[in-house]
Amino acid sequence: MIYAYISFFVLAFLLSVAVCYGIRRIAPSLGLVDKPGERKIHTMPIPTGGGLGIWFGVLFPLAVAQIGLFLLLNIAVLRSFVPETVAVHLDGFGFRSAQLWTLLGLGSLLVLLGTLDDRFNLSWKLRLGVQTLVAASAVFFGWRLTNFDATWLNAALSVFWIVGLINSFNMLDNMNGLSAGVAAICTAFLAAVMMLSPNPESMQPQFFVAGILIVLFGALAGFLYHNNPFRATMFMGDGGAYFIGFLLATLTLKATFAGAESRQTLFVPLLILAVPLYDTMTVVLIRLRNGKSPFVGDKNHFSHRLVDLGLSKTQAVLTVYLATAICCLGALLMYQVDFFGASLIFFQTVLVLLLVAIIEHTGRNK
Repeated sequence: MIYAYISFFVLAFLLSVAVCYGIRRIAPSLGLVDKPGERKIHTMPIPTGGGLGIWFGVLFPLAVAQIGLFLLLNIAVLRSFVPETVAVHLDGFGFRSAQLWTLLGLGSLLVLLGTLDDRFNLSWKLRLGVQTLVAASAVFFGWRLTNFDATWLNAALSVFWIVGLINSFNMLDNMNGLSAGVAAICTAFLAAVMMLSPNPESMQPQFFVAGILIVLFGALAGFLYHNNPFRATMFMGDGGAYFIGFLLATLTLKATFAGAESRQTLFVPLLILAVPLYDTMTVVLIRLRNGKSPFVGDKNHFSHRLVDLGLSKTQAVLTVYLATAICCLGALLMYQVDFFGASLIFFQTVLVLLLVAIIEHTGRNK
């Protein structure tokens, strides 16, 4: 299984690099160019639409995997060549195929929405409405919480979680390599959790969710070749940010945190995604405090606040990476401790972020 995952990671990486390179060449003719502005950190027009490379880097490898799965399930002689450790999971993968392609179809709609927004600057009301509709559709097709007895509460919280993370990663996309890099760190840690923590029903690693995450990780790494803290030859655009946020939101809902015997595992997605959530909540609070709409962009993000403290843009992005990894590390321990220990890890992370907020606030005031 590990060799298959490595192969699909490499395929996703190479495809993302290649497709992003092609988009860079044709983006100006399509009007996909991010021009300098008051809220921008660049001084020259930069091609955007790199999210299309991430999208293709995810879709194509999973399509190849789907074709291979179809052949293995329907041609017995091929199945005989598959190791038993892999063969026992084929029927389960086949059962979940419909859910996977429903998810990718909905994610593709968000890529289209974001790309159109990059080109035509759509109204935030239209974008939020489509995001909510897509999130509600994902919940309808099974990508939702199952923690609470009230079905309506599970559905409402799931829609809120999905829409929130879609916009969190879009808001985080404000410096070179920031949103994609944070997403790659979150994706890698979440995939590790899925491999290390068994499904409480089958007592097997959660190969289905882990496989999607590894492909996403490869696609993100490919995009970071073109846009990283040290150089940027293209931007991801809203389409990529929407797609990343949507996948991470829905995959954390589908992972069996809710089905685990220990309720503390519900802390796992909160820890892994703590930094994007922190950035979103603090930015919204700052905008509301200043009497501005939370939907109007500004330079009050976590990364901007670090630059205000004296860090360079590259240092700020690397600092956010480090903060993300620190928060994610706690998630790896959630399955090893009881509820009390998990609560301590969770509140330690909260205290670290509060400490960061105090330092930021004090430094900016000075």
